[in-house]
Amino acid sequence: MLDALSRFPAALWQILLELSPSLLLGLFIAGLVHVYVPAAAIHKRLSRPDLASTVRASVLGVPLPLCSCGVIPTALGLRKAGASKGATTSFMISTPQTGVDSILVSAAFLGWPFAIFKVVAAFVTGVIGGVLVNRFASRRAEGASAQGSTTLNAPGQDRGVLGAVRYAIFDLLAAIDLWLIAGVLVAAAITALVPGDFFAGQTWSQGLVGMLVVLAISLPLYVCTTASVPIAASLIAAGMPAGSALVFLMAGPATNVATIGAVYRTLGGVVLGLYLGTVVVMSLGFGLLFDQVLTAAPVLHAAHAHASGWLGTLSALVLLALLALLQWQRRQAGRPAAAAATGAGGEAAGDLVLHVQGMSCQHCIGSVKRSLEAMDTVAEAVPDLATGRVRIVGGGFAVPTLVRAIEDAGFSVSGVEKTQGRVDAPGSLD
Repeated sequence: MLDALSRFPAALWQILLELSPSLLLGLFIAGLVHVYVPAAAIHKRLSRPDLASTVRASVLGVPLPLCSCGVIPTALGLRKAGASKGATTSFMISTPQTGVDSILVSAAFLGWPFAIFKVVAAFVTGVIGGVLVNRFASRRAEGASAQGSTTLNAPGQDRGVLGAVRYAIFDLLAAIDLWLIAGVLVAAAITALVPGDFFAGQTWSQGLVGMLVVLAISLPLYVCTTASVPIAASLIAAGMPAGSALVFLMAGPATNVATIGAVYRTLGGVVLGLYLGTVVVMSLGFGLLFDQVLTAAPVLHAAHAHASGWLGTLSALVLLALLALLQWQRRQAGRPAAAAATGAGGEAAGDLVLHVQGMSCQHCIGSVKRSLEAMDTVAEAVPDLATGRVRIVGGGFAVPTLVRAIEDAGFSVSGVEKTQGRVDAPGSLD
């Protein structure tokens, strides 16, 4: 045990050296896509319940670096903007499994053959899920109103390279930073604690049985796609078959308890069944196919083959600085919200506090904040992730309109609290 603890810092630093350059580059590319690709052009191509729309939705989803909690409000925005159920399902399946940052990180840790195979698997799985939903799910309400909101490319945001950098740091990295930290720590712990040939000597970890075990663990858990790559690399290095690791990287990010509930509430039970069935069958199928087509040897060599040069060191230091900055900003942002939640005199006359359900990360906070502050009557919206309260500063509020804005962003309101402290149901105030 003492020997493992002594290896942990070195394993942690090595993982940071391998992760940071690809992650930072991927975030920057995603920021450029956000700034320069108009959302309106995306929405109008996804409205028909046909194969073309599901293919476009999967093509859109593959490069976007959204985790499963971030993809739900974005997918709901697409749905409210007129996207078909099939296109929405295709987007929800393919998006959390991969992304520009995840592709580059996967290549850095597991090699390009693995990374490309994972991209193809995510794309095909998304298309098949969308086709099944178009074929078997109810098509009512496909002509839904094109009104709604999405966070793909909100108007009025910073443009150019500076806007791309801000979006990459304060929207994308802030949405996964805690999960990224957890994933790196878990990966380092696995590297330090698990012997190099541990899984190679376990019969249950091989073949279809091992994949089923990994699948059962992955389905209910939240696993961020980028943060899960170092974990998968460590498991492969410890002897787990690459096909089982692929199952982990496909099923883990695409499903969790929160996503399952959100899909059921927004698209119904039939779509949820098709969604889960597609993820389960396709992840197992691609895992078995990977073990047949590609060997684990290039993956094992690629997992720890990168030298700790100046670029890796500089990138690791920049990433650590950005993570520290985000933690500091989260603490600063929580102070006024906490004062509002406790009634410590932080509310001006006319302020409201909404009790919002479904916020689970900084991406969620950003979605709620943007949706509310887009309204003329809202001067400022201050969400608090810990309590689920959103303090709204302004005047002339129409509470049902505020509630609709939050619901359009993919969340729900359980109560509205006036400055006097009374809590009402969302629809009970005018």
